[in-house]
This record gives sequence, C-alpha cells and structure tokens, in this order.
Amino acid sequence: MITLASDFGSPYPAAMKGVLLRRTDARLIDVSHDLPRGAIRESAFWLRETLPTFPPATHLAVVDPGVGTDREVLVARAGEHTLVGPDNGLLVPAARQVAADVDWFHAAPGDPDSSTFHGRDVFAPLAAEIHETVADGGVAALDDHDRLRPAEPVDCRVPEATVDGSEARGEVLAVDDFGNVVTNVPGTFLGGRDAVTVNGDPIPVGATFGAVDPGDPVVVVGSHGYVECDVNDGRGDERFELAVGDDVRIGG
Repeated sequence: MITLASDFGSPYPAAMKGVLLRRTDARLIDVSHDLPRGAIRESAFWLRETLPTFPPATHLAVVDPGVGTDREVLVARAGEHTLVGPDNGLLVPAARQVAADVDWFHAAPGDPDSSTFHGRDVFAPLAAEIHETVADGGVAALDDHDRLRPAEPVDCRVPEATVDGSEARGEVLAVDDFGNVVTNVPGTFLGGRDAVTVNGDPIPVGATFGAVDPGDPVVVVGSHGYVECDVNDGRGDERFELAVGDDVRIGG
C-alpha cells in the first residue's frame, strides 16, 4: 500500500492520487490531509504517532513550505517501510519510530511541471516508483536505484520535558481536533497523583475524561503516552489558554 498525508486539504490530494493510479496498482490509504498547515514539527509528531501502526508500506507525506526552493527530496528506508517527502524534518521522527536503523537517500527531483505543487509533480511519481521498486526487489533494491544517493537528512526531534522532583517543565506539542492539549510531559509524571497544577492552576487528574463532570477540566495520560490538558466534552486549548509551542509547567 501507499499511505498519503499532507496539509493540502481538498482537492489537491486527488491530483496526487491520480498520478499514483496511473503508475501503480498499490492500495492507497489516506492518513490525513488536514495536518497543520506549514507546521513541520507538529505534523512530524502526528506522523510519528500514526505511521508505525501500519504494516509495511510506502508512506508519502508532504508538508512543504519550502516547495520550489533548493530543499532536497528525501527517501527513508526504515525496516520494511519506505517514506517519501521533502527533506525538511517532516519524515524523521516517524522513520525513527518505525525502525531503529534508518537509511536516508536524496532523490533527483526530475523536471517538475510546476514549482508550487511538488506533491503532484515530484513526490507522487517518486512514491509510485519507490513502491514498485520495493515490490519487485524488496527494500534492499533501493541501494541500486539510479535516482537515489545516500544522504543526511534535515533533523527534527520532538523536544523532551524536564522533570525535577514534583515539577515538570515542557511545552505543547499538538492540539487535536477535540481541543485536547498534548504536552511533552511524560505520562508517568502523573503516577499516584490525584491533582496537579498546570501553570499554577489546580486541576484534577483522571484516568478518563469522564472522571470529571462535563465542562470541567482534567489532566490525563493521553493515547500518545504524554500528559494532556483536557476538558470533558469541551476544548482544553480554550480552557487552559494553550497553543502549540506554549510553555507548560505542571506541579505535583
């Protein structure tokens, strides 16, 4: 299969699919085309949390504010998976989560039809080509691919929180569509605590959203393993006045 993820919204992903379907009979799976617009690190976080759940596949991901510039085209070989996208850090956390050892390649971009839609003109054709190469010869066949050369990618890492006894200092990694505020504070920090403070505001700790009444705030360990600042049947980002990149101080 080939998975597709982007910040394109609609209808641009359909053009990428059209290109893919003209070149391969791979099964196409949409991950999301509503990744945060132009937000490389936040999008990289969501890819890191999503792509490892798939069986071996080619993953095409495009969040590319540098489209048309001299940024490179990146291919990653992570175990039995391959990832294709811009070399701007987007693919790096997901590839490292999929496999301990990752091989990185830069790809010749060819002669794209436009300088503003490389999702259609560069990355989709390359993803089809990579998929077919792997289908025919396995991931080892990438070593002999004439468009690829070994590379060191632009790095991107999810920052780690600082935990010092009864206080953790971190930041907001992401806010999902429900308004749940995902911090980088490890969920283990909440162990044995019935309540904490979030930037000085006392908040109960719950195992589920339903630990508090509808409309009330709660701090939980989210599905990503990090501390989340949430509201039962409401928006945590509004209640806690937090956005991506904001500092968070959680005290026990």
